[in-house]
Amino acid sequence: MKLFVISDTHGNIDQAVEIYKKLKDIDLIIHLGDYGKDAKNLENRLGVSVLSVKGNMDGAFSQDGYRILDTVFGKIFLAHGHMENVKQNLQTLLYKAESMGCKAAFFGHTHVPLFEDVEGMYLLNPGSLTLPTGGRKGSYAVVTLSEEGIEAFIGYEEIQQKRKTEYGFLSNLLNQSDRF
Repeated sequence: MKLFVISDTHGNIDQAVEIYKKLKDIDLIIHLGDYGKDAKNLENRLGVSVLSVKGNMDGAFSQDGYRILDTVFGKIFLAHGHMENVKQNLQTLLYKAESMGCKAAFFGHTHVPLFEDVEGMYLLNPGSLTLPTGGRKGSYAVVTLSEEGIEAFIGYEEIQQKRKTEYGFLSNLLNQSDRF
């Protein structure tokens, strides 16, 4: 099974569409939040299914902020990450994923790409294609799952168009916090 994983598109899916068109044999697109409507827009533009979770900018709370994906590799915990406080540390994310019998956890929110094995739990954050942090290029992930294991590739792209986002106080508060 091959996945195209993105997060934190914040209303701009053009680059995700272009990258998807270049990829081969993608079985599923996963959007890890901020903005939920971007997943629907991707479905409409590409004519493919997109599995998504809501992020902090979508007003997600505990029960609607995560999903479990059953795969040939095993269960994967999908979350945006704000409810798991991923900007502080990854302990809550690890605990939740492990307590639900998952072998991997995919998350967003930090806008920083990551693929790491933490004591047998695989953590993946595709970063952000449209609003990367720390002077990075935009990023996404392509994940290949099999009964034998998981492989991930983090891809980097120049941002096609810099979009100045004018956030107000409340939007900044929501986007920069993990929980309210």
